[in-house]
Amino acid sequence: MRVAVFGGSFNPPHVGHAMVTQWLLSTNMADEVWLLPTVSHALGKPLPPFAERVTWCQALAASMDTRVQVNEIEMTLSRPSFSINTLRALQERHPDATFRLVVGSDILDETDLWHEWDAIVAEFSPIIVGRAGYPVDGTVLYFPEVSSSDIRARVADGRSVTDLVPHAVLDAIGVTE
Repeated sequence: MRVAVFGGSFNPPHVGHAMVTQWLLSTNMADEVWLLPTVSHALGKPLPPFAERVTWCQALAASMDTRVQVNEIEMTLSRPSFSINTLRALQERHPDATFRLVVGSDILDETDLWHEWDAIVAEFSPIIVGRAGYPVDGTVLYFPEVSSSDIRARVADGRSVTDLVPHAVLDAIGVTE
């Protein structure tokens, strides 16, 4: 089984996450996509409680393909939680699976900041997702720029986010149209 590991803050999960997930499955890049909410933000930004973000991811997964699931492994790992440690723990727990890390092209200029990026590349062959404004050689598909920060600001200002957040996630968060 080939698993695309799609980690993130998911604060909140939005249509960009849904589009990438569907693309991974539709193009047969993976047999399953596992959404992995991070316990804490890599740059120390405050986040809603882990359990809330897991619930939001579960709502997204339930609204999609049955091959999308949420994995809470990060909660069981020591802190700080580095991607390489998470991937190795997944591989240890699921030895028959092949794992690939999903990353946006926006992080490619920052891989020197990642813990053991070269090991991630060697062991877990990242799937690079093209993001608007962040070119990647050979990539012809770029996903629209959808920002969780922008979504939170819109909600705080009372503006609609119905075109940016799947209805199942809005329901889980408790945001009404």
